[in-house]
Amino acid sequence: MATVVFAAVAMAMPDGLGNEPTTSMRPMPPGPVFGITTDDGYDGDALAASVANLPVTPTTRVVFDEYVPAAKYVEPVRRLWSESYVMGMLLDSFYLAEYSTEEYLDRTTEYLDAIGSTVDIWEVGNEVNGEWAGAADDVVEKVAGAWELVEARGLRSAMTLYYNPECWEDPANEMFAWAEANVPQRMREGLDYVWISYYEEDCEGQRFDAGHWTDVFSRLRAMFPGSAIGFGETGMATTAPVDERVAYVERYYGMEVGVPGYVGGNFWWYFAQDCVPWRGDSEVCAALAEGMGGG
Repeated sequence: MATVVFAAVAMAMPDGLGNEPTTSMRPMPPGPVFGITTDDGYDGDALAASVANLPVTPTTRVVFDEYVPAAKYVEPVRRLWSESYVMGMLLDSFYLAEYSTEEYLDRTTEYLDAIGSTVDIWEVGNEVNGEWAGAADDVVEKVAGAWELVEARGLRSAMTLYYNPECWEDPANEMFAWAEANVPQRMREGLDYVWISYYEEDCEGQRFDAGHWTDVFSRLRAMFPGSAIGFGETGMATTAPVDERVAYVERYYGMEVGVPGYVGGNFWWYFAQDCVPWRGDSEVCAALAEGMGGG
């Protein structure tokens, strides 16, 4: 059973990562982040009941659907917030190009106004270097603008990059090349979390060991020296064999990366499909629980 005290804090407190918010937010726990993702965030009761079965309090990323008003998420996120830390994804990368900058920033303001107090981390940009996300200048204008709105309220921010070694169409979209060329210095210094999204099946099945990831996160740390870093998305579709999916969970949630600021994360994309409602006999749910320290 996850246990956590979620009383409102009267004063802002450090989040354990050296970041001190300027508004009243509950502190994030020091040490690892145990992340899961739901791309179906409308049933807060079911989500809260499922995460309560995990051995630690997770951080649940809620993907806010395109063209859905923030009001739809007020009660579900509030209910989830009572059992989990919450990271809110403002928009999935596949829809970013469909929004103008003005529309994206209006959406950001709408969501901050509606549920800002029950989201612990705001993901201002998802898979920002993905070739489907749009032209780099447009992406940066949207994401940097959203980050500034989050910063202005003293809230925590995150950005997710898409790891694509030798599996890009345009070399300008390679993760490090894109970040070096496009992420403004103010964001490099100010983001609270920088995540990497990686799906092995998206990149010709490439599977890397902890040594490879240590090198990757060392480079990321050098680029974002004040940010907590980790995996922001991992997962294998529910159509894959169960034993392969279990091995995938074990591989990432059990990985040790010896880089300062590395906090894990992982944020298994298919938590809603796999574990809501909670299925105690599910091998994937059991692997997630064990990966979070329940073994």
